[in-house]
Amino acid sequence: MTRTLQLALATSRPRRPVPGRAVLDPSVTRLRVRASDLDLYRHVNNGVYLQMMDVARTHYLADLGAFGLLTERGWYPVVAASTVTYRRSLTWRQQFTITTRVLGWDPRVVYLEQVFARGEQHVARGWVAGRFLSRRGDRVPAPDVVALLDHAPPAPPHLPDDVAAWARAVDVAHR
Repeated sequence: MTRTLQLALATSRPRRPVPGRAVLDPSVTRLRVRASDLDLYRHVNNGVYLQMMDVARTHYLADLGAFGLLTERGWYPVVAASTVTYRRSLTWRQQFTITTRVLGWDPRVVYLEQVFARGEQHVARGWVAGRFLSRRGDRVPAPDVVALLDHAPPAPPHLPDDVAAWARAVDVAHR
């Protein structure tokens, strides 16, 4: 529940934009494991990783100064698909970072990578296929979102082969 409250706070009172931040620049979120994050085995519950990823993606948008721009248009982000692979456990009170970066986009979806690290140790990695919807219920093309959030929008980078294969497997890739 506390990560849900953290997400609500990060959304309603986003951190300040980072001047000059571009869509392809990584965003780093620093967190600490709380007792409420743990499962019966005393490590972070796998579902909590997804909540932490939500918080980190919200910080990524805040770093771009996206909230006002998206709100003006009535656009909001949703997760179309996600997957997480785990290497090491996180336990109570450990500090860690989540680095969020855009890997690419197609006409429908923005693909993100979110890497959990404790110091130099790789802990987990998530991939997220995100879409944007309008308050009217329409899908917003990913290139339109990128153009809104970046003053000099780049061409979409080549999506890594493993991410492209995953996008096809979970049926979110543009056809």
